[in-house]
Amino acid sequence: MIHRQTLQSSFSSYFSSPHLLLPLPSPLLSRQHTFKLELGRRRIKTPGLPQWSVALSAIMDDSAPCPGHSMFGWLVGASQVLGLASVVLTGVWMGHYHGGFAWDGSAQEFNLHPLCMVLGMVFLQGDAILVYRVFRNESKRNVKVLHGIIHLLALIISIIGFAAVFDFHRAAKIPDMYSLHSWCGMATLVLFCLQWVMGLLFFLFPVASLWLRAAYLPIHMFCGLVLVVMAIGTSMLGITEKLLFSIMPTYPLFSPEGMLANSLGILLLCFGVLLCYLVSKEEFRRPPNPEEESLSVHFKTLTEGGSPTTP
Repeated sequence: MIHRQTLQSSFSSYFSSPHLLLPLPSPLLSRQHTFKLELGRRRIKTPGLPQWSVALSAIMDDSAPCPGHSMFGWLVGASQVLGLASVVLTGVWMGHYHGGFAWDGSAQEFNLHPLCMVLGMVFLQGDAILVYRVFRNESKRNVKVLHGIIHLLALIISIIGFAAVFDFHRAAKIPDMYSLHSWCGMATLVLFCLQWVMGLLFFLFPVASLWLRAAYLPIHMFCGLVLVVMAIGTSMLGITEKLLFSIMPTYPLFSPEGMLANSLGILLLCFGVLLCYLVSKEEFRRPPNPEEESLSVHFKTLTEGGSPTTP
């Protein structure tokens, strides 16, 4: 635990220099760090502490490799195999058993819906989350841009999938938005759009303050995983609904189409589980790189481990 008085006295003695290297005593930290302090231009109100915003960057002296690095590579590879297999199996299902794809209001246009949703809302959305784990040593800014671009591509493909099913329903005079699958799907798409816009405004082209961004980041990460879970759950509802509509008489007889669709559901489930594991495993997290960015740190967060908004 870093004590407030110790840090305050250390920082105060160095405030005369705008750029410096400050080696903190080893009792203050569990590991040896060197901190580069850059006095910020904006003042903050911090009761009992000097009113300066300090950008703090930590440089780890030890560069021991991540103990799970080898396993991480295998798990990422497995996730890609599962995700791509899900997309391919969806294409085979719609192409082989339901006549392929078209954009003419026919049933073949509907077939674009499951393919686009699995590709966009599940596979690409999952990969957009994984980029922060995979590109561990790349520029944080570049990774953010890639994260946003993949999410945008996922959104475009998903909107095409939604347009296909609504156009098919209109041509076939089928009611819209009456099933649980459609409700969950629309909720997922709307929340996905909101999540993308919030990420754009908070992180890619930030308009919010540093403190607000720091407070929102855990929410953004949590909502990203929730959206993947919602997308996979909605896809599984859609698989079941499609099977009940198209092959209900033979579905209980272990028909080939039914087994293929069930296998697709299992692949989606495994992809989601593996993705959640990769994202939640602490040792797989991207290590901080002070050469790329400075993280504005509230003194109270440093000394007490609390939120910057905690009184």
